[in-house]
Amino acid sequence: MAMHIPKAPGFSSMLKEGARAYHGLEEAVFRNITACKEFAASVRSAYGPNGMNKMIINHIEKQFVTSDAGTIMRELDVEHPAAKLMIMASQMQESEVGDGTNFVVILCGALLEAAEELLRLGVNVTDICEGYERALDKVLDILPSFVCYEVDDCRNLEKVKEGIKASIMSKQFGNEDILVDLITKACVAILPEQTTFNVDNVRVCKILGCGLTASEVVNGMVFKRFVEGDVAHAEQAKIALYTCPVDVTQTETKGTVLIKTAEELKNFSKGEENLLEEQIKAIAETGTKVIVAGGKFGDMALHFINKYNMMAVRLNSKFDLRRLAKTVNGTVLPRLTPPTSEELGYCDKVFVDELGETGVVIFRNEGKDSKIATIVIRGSTDNYMDDIERAIDDGVNTFKGLTRNGKFLPGAGAIEISVAQSLSEYADTLPGLEQYAVRKFATALESFPKALAENSGVNATEVVQKLHFAHKSGEKTQGFDINSEQPATIDVKSTSIYDAYPTKYWGIKYAVGAATTILRVDQIIMAKRAGGPKPRDNPQDQDDD
Repeated sequence: MAMHIPKAPGFSSMLKEGARAYHGLEEAVFRNITACKEFAASVRSAYGPNGMNKMIINHIEKQFVTSDAGTIMRELDVEHPAAKLMIMASQMQESEVGDGTNFVVILCGALLEAAEELLRLGVNVTDICEGYERALDKVLDILPSFVCYEVDDCRNLEKVKEGIKASIMSKQFGNEDILVDLITKACVAILPEQTTFNVDNVRVCKILGCGLTASEVVNGMVFKRFVEGDVAHAEQAKIALYTCPVDVTQTETKGTVLIKTAEELKNFSKGEENLLEEQIKAIAETGTKVIVAGGKFGDMALHFINKYNMMAVRLNSKFDLRRLAKTVNGTVLPRLTPPTSEELGYCDKVFVDELGETGVVIFRNEGKDSKIATIVIRGSTDNYMDDIERAIDDGVNTFKGLTRNGKFLPGAGAIEISVAQSLSEYADTLPGLEQYAVRKFATALESFPKALAENSGVNATEVVQKLHFAHKSGEKTQGFDINSEQPATIDVKSTSIYDAYPTKYWGIKYAVGAATTILRVDQIIMAKRAGGPKPRDNPQDQDDD
């Protein structure tokens, strides 16, 4: 009879074989803090205009070279539960504001690092969390007083450019003027009068070749494909849109046709041709110049489309078809029937162009009432254009935030130093142990100008010292001068480096929420992993393949 070995006493004795449990400060809290600190340190080096790139190869072996924290976190398959909480906070920031994902992770990591020092000194977790929450309330209370720039009119191109310049600069330092011009033109062109601005209405089309300076904004849509027929240009065109193939219609039920003579065979095939010609003739008689279909164009159908001098465009994506319908203000029809005047779309120009070696079909609206704008990006490599697209996405999201709330705070680390000084003064008024947590919150905010300085190769301590001195003297808009080789400050108003108010507001809120949640975890219980085939061990080194 096999000898029964009793389980070790304690919580783990209640769990299944293979389950793990960690509890207490050393095992749970410090373990979580260490994981979050390491994760925050890895994205901290990607912060700011001089941030380093990360090369990531995801689970399907697609390669990314980027400094965008949102992409880094999306493509990394992080397993640690505490680090996952940080990532979830940054994802909430991305869905709320569309920018500032790195800000959330760095602040959360800095708050946890500061909390670790207090815990080792014997301060209770509850006191630290209460101190952080008090500091958060104070920050949200004083943040509006630091607003230094406001955009009242979202159609004023110059004011909008100044507002979104810094968000582009942090991703594409050196190319910000070109990109800001493109984004502003695209966003203002499609800004609706009543309804809210939709980010999805600014499309991006990436075409290899030439350089970024050759990029342009098209009021309408651009598709990377050629036309199906012979006609390649149409002006003041009425457009018919179909989800079905443009071909001989298939019957819904199967049937058998008995043909006895050659004459009957000729009449049968001629009848099919006549039916198809009548359908396309009826479409042409409505004034249609362009037929766009989601399915294939049959050879016979193309013959008749060319005969009636119409242009044929095929779009494989149903989403592209819907967007085009929105652009041309038409209705997508499910069957090949002649469209009514209400169902027809309209476009000023539909033509084929060739950019580099890539053929494109352009639907361009010359008027100001365009509903969708496309930014055509030119670049030498796919990776480079992907990074440009991410910068454009951030810029468009900043514009969306600007339409809701046009307030801006001083950037380049200025707002963090101002808030840190106010918090240090506030901490002196608190009687309990929370004051230590509030002071640590102020120290955590200093990690942003430090990160900007370190990534630029400048002494971070000297930069923070100079910023504190400038702000103590009443110059609240002094930020870190990124172009200087020595530790120096600059008035951010003169260089238009502003941070969007919603980005900081929500970023601080989410970071504190994530940090206090992680700190309040005193026990980690991990069930045994579900069964399944284990990954095959590769005995030889990958480099030897």
